[in-house]
Amino acid sequence: MDLEKLMTHITIIPDYRQSWKVEHKLSDILLLTICAVISGAEGWEDIEDFGETHIDFLKQYGDFENGIPVHDTIARVVSCINPKKFHECFINWMRDCHTTDDNDIIAIDGKTLRRSYDKSRRRGAIHVISAFSTMNSRVLGQLKTDEKSNEITAIPDLLNMLDIKGKL
Repeated sequence: MDLEKLMTHITIIPDYRQSWKVEHKLSDILLLTICAVISGAEGWEDIEDFGETHIDFLKQYGDFENGIPVHDTIARVVSCINPKKFHECFINWMRDCHTTDDNDIIAIDGKTLRRSYDKSRRRGAIHVISAFSTMNSRVLGQLKTDEKSNEITAIPDLLNMLDIKGKL
């Protein structure tokens, strides 16, 4: 993973916090969060622990002038970012990191996320389609669909977003 490219893409995500109250850069918090989750972190405390353990590595790409933020700060900041902007940032980063040749096969698959439904609010389960590079063993992108039956109509949108013209 090219984290320098990630840091470039993170700049599209606006920081809505009041600047005089900011102790940790948004780019540092997102770098920490992404690295921790890719490494298997499953919650805010895991992300904080990852940061404390890997601070020297993280400082190669971010400032972390005030150290690693506490888990409450990480959760609060991440919950305030625009999900569409984050998705755009992540997809663009994956596109920049994705090297391919004619032997790469892009697998498209739809999944229903377990326990994503909410009967009390009459919300159905979340359905997601993913594009996976078999050569790089990496998910290149995902799109949420409204219903499982909409997978077919969402696939062209996913392929256009990834710009993988000419791949099998």
